[in-house]
Amino acid sequence: MNNRRTLLILAIALVVAAVLALGSSIYALRRARAESAADASAANTKVIRFAKDPEMAPPFLLRDINGKIVSTADWKGKVVILNFWATWCPPCREEIPELVQLQAKYKDKLLVIGASEDEDGPQKVQQFVQRFGMNYPVVMATKELIDNYGGVPALPTSFLIDPQGRVVQRHTGLYEYEVYEREVRALAGLPFDGRIETFADTGQIFLKNAANASELPDVDLSGLTADQKKEALHRLNAESCTCGCKLTLAECRINDSSCPVSKGAANDVVMRVRAGQPEPDQPPATPPQPPSPKT
Repeated sequence: MNNRRTLLILAIALVVAAVLALGSSIYALRRARAESAADASAANTKVIRFAKDPEMAPPFLLRDINGKIVSTADWKGKVVILNFWATWCPPCREEIPELVQLQAKYKDKLLVIGASEDEDGPQKVQQFVQRFGMNYPVVMATKELIDNYGGVPALPTSFLIDPQGRVVQRHTGLYEYEVYEREVRALAGLPFDGRIETFADTGQIFLKNAANASELPDVDLSGLTADQKKEALHRLNAESCTCGCKLTLAECRINDSSCPVSKGAANDVVMRVRAGQPEPDQPPATPPQPPSPKT
């Protein structure tokens, strides 16, 4: 009788242990699946990046191709996309329908402004605008406007301006419609799928801020002392790139990291600094002369 009771107790204990083990395994499996889903969700989260301390947009006062004044006073409370483009630029032509779509969809929150760099005059641009159904103001970009925004070395280039009139991002080249829409919604205070990260502008928006950069794409500054690094960055912001971009070496590296000319020249500068060589346009320091013998 006692043996039967003992066996029964053991059997019950084994069943309980098995149930507990099964429950623990199921819990672990569910937790692993939940963590995996969370990781996948995090990986798929879209990230948009805005300047941490954005600069105010340069003053803007121009007449559009229809003679209407367009000024920064019209921007208050709206997200602005200032798009530098030209009729002869294929990528510009490709993105115009997306800008038209954005302007139509967010007309109460957004103002797209096209700044044409065409040299043939407003009449040709106006014909293009009508043909493509551009539903936003288009101005003829002046040298002053282009200079105010850092030279705009490539087309298309768009500057994203928040409702407070601050330039928070710059996009050069073609970007997907969803990128612009996500940014517009975020700045307009509308729900959007993603999260915001901030960055210090060291030339990503205004190329003049390249002087504040402590690192440059594909430029090896490792192994330099603090003084050498300061000297190297000074030279990279002083020497011009010879690729035809009319930028400094530092600006060219930030603006076009694929440029082989600035990459080679920038690393040559660093090599000379590391070796203690003077700048090319400076004569070597005159070695100290021994004192003249006393007479």
